Amino acid sequence: MDRIEFQAALERNAEIIGKIRESAHELHRSVNQTYGGGLPYSYHLDMVACNASDFGHLVCASEEDVVPMLFGAYYHDSIEDARLSYNDVMKVARKFMTEKQALLATEIVYALTNDKGRNRDERAGEKYYAGIRETPYAPFVKLCDRLANITFSCSSDDSDNSHMKEVYKKEMPHFLSSLNAHSDDPRLGVPYNVIIKIAECLIDDLEAEENKWWKQ
Repeated sequence: MDRIEFQAALERNAEIIGKIRESAHELHRSVNQTYGGGLPYSYHLDMVACNASDFGHLVCASEEDVVPMLFGAYYHDSIEDARLSYNDVMKVARKFMTEKQALLATEIVYALTNDKGRNRDERAGEKYYAGIRETPYAPFVKLCDRLANITFSCSSDDSDNSHMKEVYKKEMPHFLSSLNAHSDDPRLGVPYNVIIKIAECLIDDLEAEENKWWKQ
């Protein structure tokens, strides 16, 4: 889809996307999850969904996939952080979509759920990234999630944000190469435009670093 077609599809589906948004906000509020030292977790979910809305035309194959992709953005942490199971997510998705769409939406959420692990590396190991690379729109939504976290980390110079900014910067080459399915299927794409946005937050020597990351 081109940008105009995608934006028109967002507008046609605005009501149902709004209901998905409200549902996701309430879910994370019900488990008292916060973001960045006291913000409601809805702040993060909205950032991820906004990124998906801004760049979704670069990967979206059809209007049928718009709502599942946005559902994935709003519900990407629902299993990992809000105590839902795969079947719970599927049940929620069915309220808003056809069976085919609900399956796609749930698979995105499942793919983005970290594995069990003692540390960051174990929770996001090769099995985790393999699942993302095999799932339509999961690489894109994961990239939107990372852009949201990096944007927040670059928004102030407190110790937590400064630390995470360096963590994200160090991880970027491996992160991007792990997401990239090297596929001609646009639904598995890792859009260069999003990588540029990330680079703008993280680095000073923008052109050199973004080219290095893209070639991983």
